[in-house]
Amino acid sequence: MEAGEQLEKVESYMEQGGVGETAEQRPFPEVRYEDLPESWQAAMLRAGWTSLMPVQAKAMPYVMAGRDLMVQSRTGSGKTGAFVMPILERINPLLNACQALVLVPTRELALQVSHDAVVLAGDRGVRVTAVYGGVGYGAQLEALRQGAHLVVGTPGRVLDHLLRRSLTLDKLQILVFDEADRLLSMGFYPDMREVQRYLPERKVDTFMFSATFPPRVKSLAQQFMHQPDFLGLSSDNVHVVETEHVFYTVPGMDKDRSLVRILEIENPDSAIVFCNTKAKVQYVSVVLRRFGYDADELSADLSQQAREAVLARLRAGTLRFLVATDVAARGIDIPELSHVIQYEPPEDMELYIHRAGRTGRAGASGEAISLVDVVERTRLRRIAQHYQIDLQERPLPTDADVATIVAERATVLLETKLRTRDKLQVERMRRFIPLAQSLSQNEEGLALLAMLLDDEYQQATHTPPPLPSPAASRERSATKSGGRKRGRRSGRR
Repeated sequence: MEAGEQLEKVESYMEQGGVGETAEQRPFPEVRYEDLPESWQAAMLRAGWTSLMPVQAKAMPYVMAGRDLMVQSRTGSGKTGAFVMPILERINPLLNACQALVLVPTRELALQVSHDAVVLAGDRGVRVTAVYGGVGYGAQLEALRQGAHLVVGTPGRVLDHLLRRSLTLDKLQILVFDEADRLLSMGFYPDMREVQRYLPERKVDTFMFSATFPPRVKSLAQQFMHQPDFLGLSSDNVHVVETEHVFYTVPGMDKDRSLVRILEIENPDSAIVFCNTKAKVQYVSVVLRRFGYDADELSADLSQQAREAVLARLRAGTLRFLVATDVAARGIDIPELSHVIQYEPPEDMELYIHRAGRTGRAGASGEAISLVDVVERTRLRRIAQHYQIDLQERPLPTDADVATIVAERATVLLETKLRTRDKLQVERMRRFIPLAQSLSQNEEGLALLAMLLDDEYQQATHTPPPLPSPAASRERSATKSGGRKRGRRSGRR
């Protein structure tokens, strides 16, 4: 196949109205490096890429064709190139307006994606800008005034520019959610819904990339997409049920604190924490509750009535963490469970499969996380070898890692809350600015401020975003089939 012929074929699919057909009906062929136009190959050479990664070969035709798509691909798999190169091809440099918006959860990722886009764009004349919080507005406002074609930003700062009207999305063609699982988490979800109100009434091609798509994320994604296809990059199949198996090596005497740090970093929607004994179940559940988590235990000591009450909360989604033994958890079927955490590996190899199988159900992805000390790590590796499991090790988060990500989430939550205040509330709030400045000057005052932030964070992060009702989902589908519904903007300034 000659260079460019493959992409021309994809573009013809788009003209024939391929959007809305499922991947089983009409899967797009993979793109090969030798099929790419010379301009694309030159862009890859500038970026130091010598071949296409699997996620790029599979996903790029869908982005070119404008077919809504969810892509499950691990970090470092080349997903940025999978959406940036087709976006650059579809942008009209002569139109001085935002034509593509990439939403990311962090400032660092915004800078990385925008840098990659600038390198890949070369001298195409495509203007790329990153917008994120924590810095002044001056440079960002100037870039938007010049007509940035591709905007990469965090939801809060993007929303700020939309409110200021320094950014408009009337000409938007493409919307990308990078690390969608984090963007649809408890902290970002309200801002994401607000940004959605500024999208054009017509359909905007929407693409989500994420390492995992837990059940709640897949449900929330339907509010932003129209009949999306799904690509799982761990298999040749388009639709993949995937459980990611990971482990952390932790100090044996510090396993409880390590568990808390991992939960803070992973931020699971829901999880079962497996322990080998009833005594350990009781201990771990107490640790989690003392730290402020919504956690309960399930062991053989509980009465049938108490067991049913706990399971009812878990199935209803009102219990975040269940700590249980294998005996107590036998027979439990919870379809919307994003994580399984093994506080200690099982004595019986087969139990690992039973535990891990509690997540990644009903077509969703999930994570099976194991905490092991040096001795237990050998046992876990034997289990992985026996069942041919691709076991990935992650570095144990430090207190500094936790502080960084918690500060990021807290800032997003507070900015969202501040954005909803009217003028009178802002005026009332200003009474406390001198006190806040005074408290920040000494250790005792900082402790008071930290206490307020901790209370606000704990309350906000333990309330997951509501799942869309069936009626709302039907309304969303009907709206997107004929164009997007523009949100109410009256009174916005």
